[in-house]
Amino acid sequence: MDRKVKAASVSVISNVSLLVMKLVVGVLTGSISIISAAADSLNDLVASLIALLSVRASGVPADDEHPYGHGKIENISAAVQALLIFGAAIYIIYEAIRKIVNPRPLESVPLGLVVMGITALVDVFVSRYLLRVSRETDSAAIRADAYHLTTDVWTCLGVFAGLILIEFSGLQIVDPIVALGVAATILWVAYSLTRESANMLLDRRLPTEEIRILEEAVMGTPKVVGYHKLRTRKSGSAREIDFHLIVPAAMPVMEAHNIAQKIENKMRARLPNTTVVTHIEPDTINEISKPDTEIRRRPAFRFRPLRARRVHRR
Repeated sequence: MDRKVKAASVSVISNVSLLVMKLVVGVLTGSISIISAAADSLNDLVASLIALLSVRASGVPADDEHPYGHGKIENISAAVQALLIFGAAIYIIYEAIRKIVNPRPLESVPLGLVVMGITALVDVFVSRYLLRVSRETDSAAIRADAYHLTTDVWTCLGVFAGLILIEFSGLQIVDPIVALGVAATILWVAYSLTRESANMLLDRRLPTEEIRILEEAVMGTPKVVGYHKLRTRKSGSAREIDFHLIVPAAMPVMEAHNIAQKIENKMRARLPNTTVVTHIEPDTINEISKPDTEIRRRPAFRFRPLRARRVHRR
């Protein structure tokens, strides 16, 4: 089984179990903070299902209708998951305000504490696992799912702290206040996910550190004069790069092709799952004078003054 599919499946199974447990305890205790945590788990479950479907679909090879592959499905999935997180936060805010207006005492607080503690532990392990897989596979969908579960950890810890305060102080107002704090945290995560997924869908260039790797691969290759018209983007976990490579005008075509091939191999070795398209250009004045052109720095030629010859007189 593919690693991304396996990770998404683990997330679905854990979310189903935690959702059922939190719903039952939330109804028994009457705690809006526990019910809000269950609502967050429902979103987590939907997000996990979306992630599972998207990583399966994004792995389909390129075809005639989709020559660049299906990687953007993961970015769309991340955007949808961000919207779901926004929805969960709005629901929590609504329920918290209603609880402030019409307060009701909680029941079976110790049971709620146990459930929140178990949920937090499970979510910590699963979210760490998903983050590790997302880093290794560079999957936007799995990363978004991991963020979902991370918000669930914060939710559970906040609810846990609130229930302890209620148990020892008797202040019922703590429950909806904690829920509002949880909602604020979830809103921030949703905003971050939305911004990241939007950048991917709008074909934002690769990060600066990755651009630097590409530049080193080009400028560190012998006989290369420079490059320009570098364009990069990301589609799911796949990177797409195209640029114009400037070589000496008198260089044979086969030699220029071999140099371009070496550069592309360097890029793919440093940045896995990368497609590179290289266009060869001669180092004419017209090409090297373009605004976005990077030229290899060459040592300046120094003229040595001729020493005056001594004339020996006899």
